[in-house]
Amino acid sequence: MAKYKLEYVWLDGYKPVQNLRGKTQIKEFASFPKLEELPLWGFDGSSTRQAPGGSSDCVLKPVAVYPDSTRKNGVLVMCEVLNADGTPHVSNTRATILDDEDTWFGFEQEYFLYQDGRPLGFPENGYPYPQGGYYTGVGYKNVGSVAREIVEEHLDLCLDAGINHEGINAEVASGQWEFQIFGKGSKKAADDVWMARYLLIRLCEKYGIDVEFHCKPLRGPYNEPLDWNGSGMHSNFSTKFMREVGGKEYFEKLMAAFAKNMSEHVAVYGPDNHFRLTGLHETQSIDKFTWGIADRGSSIRVPHSFIKAGYKGYLEDRRPNSAANPYDVASRILKTIAEVPTK
Repeated sequence: MAKYKLEYVWLDGYKPVQNLRGKTQIKEFASFPKLEELPLWGFDGSSTRQAPGGSSDCVLKPVAVYPDSTRKNGVLVMCEVLNADGTPHVSNTRATILDDEDTWFGFEQEYFLYQDGRPLGFPENGYPYPQGGYYTGVGYKNVGSVAREIVEEHLDLCLDAGINHEGINAEVASGQWEFQIFGKGSKKAADDVWMARYLLIRLCEKYGIDVEFHCKPLRGPYNEPLDWNGSGMHSNFSTKFMREVGGKEYFEKLMAAFAKNMSEHVAVYGPDNHFRLTGLHETQSIDKFTWGIADRGSSIRVPHSFIKAGYKGYLEDRRPNSAANPYDVASRILKTIAEVPTK
């Protein structure tokens, strides 16, 4: 038997963006614990905006388990939050989302690295060089001396944890980066995104750096727009039908369903998206729905490969922002897809 350090990770009750929380307990196991071996665990919900002080007990239910290479015998445990009676807490959207293992999701998580209240690469006063050289940039003047160290270490931590991390790159603005997560099924893909976010935030502690997930942190006085890109969580998706059958007629019906449900999608695609979805900086306006082939200024980007394959493959919804809850994003996409008949 060995003692394992179990880091239980969950989403709190803050609005409009939930925070990640974590606490550790020590348990003995003969080998790395399986999900079904992990116990429920209580916590003080009054300190996380999930319960009143007079009845503060909430329950953590393990739903996914990952190795934690930063600790000897370390285990990361993604959890849902339950009420004391075992029902899903109102903040627990994972418990009720649609899920389909044959629907594949690829989330492109953008974010800024902040230090001393500003993005890495920004001077104390004013702005760095305009956008242009930062995207996929190389060299100190483009990415500085510490950002790449962080993103490379984060990549290794995710791979060590078994997260299906598919890549990294510097993004359009100074101090802005992206990682990509792929998963089969909305719960699996979203679990991995949340755990990857957790690992990045925790990693940055030792560098004295914060991760900024707000979709448009760089704004002028009175929210005046500036010529700096915002951050998204572009969501690539495909169902088994889209990959194997597809067809132009189905695609056009699917896009009509997305257009009809435009407001419902925007409602769960992250707060303050009106600052980001302006029609500029590779976005479509928040009050319009469009699709376009290889068009990063559309709501839905249609890859050339999709058309060449006979309208089969994956599509990219570019509207979800960097602070969106991937559980809600994936579920909303599945709801709209379900409205379109495949026969």
